Amino acid sequence: MILTDTHTHLYSEQFDNDIDEVIANAIKNGVTRFFLPNIDASYTEKMLQLAKKYPQQLFPMMGIHPCSIKETYKEEIAHVEQELEKHSFCAIGEIGIDLYWDKSFLTQQQEAFRLQIALAKKYNLPFIIHCRDAFNEIFEIMDNLNDDKMRGIFHCFTGNLTQAHHIINYGGFKLGIGGVVTFKNSGLDKVVEQIDMQHIVLETDSPYLAPVPFRGKRNESAYLLNIAQKVAEIKRLTVAEVAEITTQNSVEVFGM
Repeated sequence: MILTDTHTHLYSEQFDNDIDEVIANAIKNGVTRFFLPNIDASYTEKMLQLAKKYPQQLFPMMGIHPCSIKETYKEEIAHVEQELEKHSFCAIGEIGIDLYWDKSFLTQQQEAFRLQIALAKKYNLPFIIHCRDAFNEIFEIMDNLNDDKMRGIFHCFTGNLTQAHHIINYGGFKLGIGGVVTFKNSGLDKVVEQIDMQHIVLETDSPYLAPVPFRGKRNESAYLLNIAQKVAEIKRLTVAEVAEITTQNSVEVFGM
């Protein structure tokens, strides 16, 4: 059984003291493919060094998280462009719009999102979308830019069924399902129940959003198994079937 964690920040400082153990535990649980979204320039080198240590398991992305978009966002975008010229990445990410913490940089987030979508098209890479309290703003940009070059994942999808279908109708995007699906009152289980498995990939977003029974603790890629178990329960499949389908879906996105 091969499980694929399509979104994990294993280079985070929260793993500084036990990263090798964390990766070993994940592999014991069947998680053998890890996709690493970047946060901003301050994390790039650390992410690349970890991926270099585990070249067969860890695959880095390049992008700027919307919460890192401030007045100096053009410098961050320039960093992304420089790194794309120097290294090989599996995707652009994570990028998008986040209006939960701070709405004051919406214009800059919108422009950074557009610029990084353009880079994804230029380098023929998928892109990983962070969307928090910003579906309308994300959809406005995506609707205008969508074409057959656009593909990727709506990371940590927690929207409703209408929003899920809007994303699926773009044609090249999967929904990233993580620990929230295990939360009792999230309602995400009801949405997943009505979505075909071909549109779903699994993720942890570790060290954040740990699934039940680890909710509130540091999340780890090993806990992807708990997410797979919940999806299997919802879809009335075996965990092995969920692993096979979602891993194949990740191959469709990343081409690897």
